[in-house]
Amino acid sequence: MNNFLSVNDVTDVSALVKEAIQLKSNPFTPNVAPSKTLGLVFFNPSLRTRMSSQKAAQNLGMNVIVMDVNQSGWKLEFGDGVVMDGGTQEHVKDAVKTMSQYVDILGVRTFPGLVDREKDYQEEVLQQFVKHAEVPIVSLESATLHPLQSLADLITIAEKKIERPKIVLSWAPHPKPLPQAVANSFLEWVKLTNAEVTLACPEGFELAEQYTDGVKIQHDQQEAMKGADFVYTKNWSSYADYGAIAPELPWTINKEKMALTNNGSFMHCLPMRRNVVATDEVIDESLVYEQALNRVFSAQVVLKRLLS
Repeated sequence: MNNFLSVNDVTDVSALVKEAIQLKSNPFTPNVAPSKTLGLVFFNPSLRTRMSSQKAAQNLGMNVIVMDVNQSGWKLEFGDGVVMDGGTQEHVKDAVKTMSQYVDILGVRTFPGLVDREKDYQEEVLQQFVKHAEVPIVSLESATLHPLQSLADLITIAEKKIERPKIVLSWAPHPKPLPQAVANSFLEWVKLTNAEVTLACPEGFELAEQYTDGVKIQHDQQEAMKGADFVYTKNWSSYADYGAIAPELPWTINKEKMALTNNGSFMHCLPMRRNVVATDEVIDESLVYEQALNRVFSAQVVLKRLLS
């Protein structure tokens, strides 16, 4: 593994999940990387990614340097050949090459603009880091994917030891436009398992075909949820009408909808707007905190692989 940007950087998803679960049983291995440093670069806010990545690195004995670019750094220029006589003070090439001298692995968290689909799906920011870095790059979430979250989700599902789980990825309401990254990434990863997967969403909120290929799409949420072992709920803005949000729809997950499942477990990556995405009683009986804990071990197993 040279970088960790998507599931395509993993040769055996099942083996990686098993290794993460083994690390969870004995997480403190400070002799793995006692002289190594992890750099974490954030272009947008973070709670679980920030803290879990730091904890994972510390479990391995690594030092950690964290930088909030928009608060602590110079405004970066991403264009090549630009005459920088405007509002940007530092070119991303110079910044990334400098960072590479200070750290052994560089984690980067970016966010889409949700205006220009082509630009977002080209992953301009992340790819500039990959292009100029002299150390491995880990995606801490990009404009279109969130691989560390997806790995944590598969760890959480695997721990339930259901032989062939039925999993529903369901769209949920939200008052603001959100990216498709978590949903895209989850489908990309879960399709490589033996799970039966259904995408439940309103019409017009289907995801890009590269992620939904081979996945059953259902526009009736309650019908999709029948007999499910896991209901993974997340909002995303429209891919077709890029960045658009839906009018108010009755897609909030409540106890009555969960009763349609096979005593199913509710999942969400957090943060979550309570009583908008799901009701309090659903969230309080869910796997969301297990997922959050497993973010430590998804990050730890990736860092361990990159260091070895």
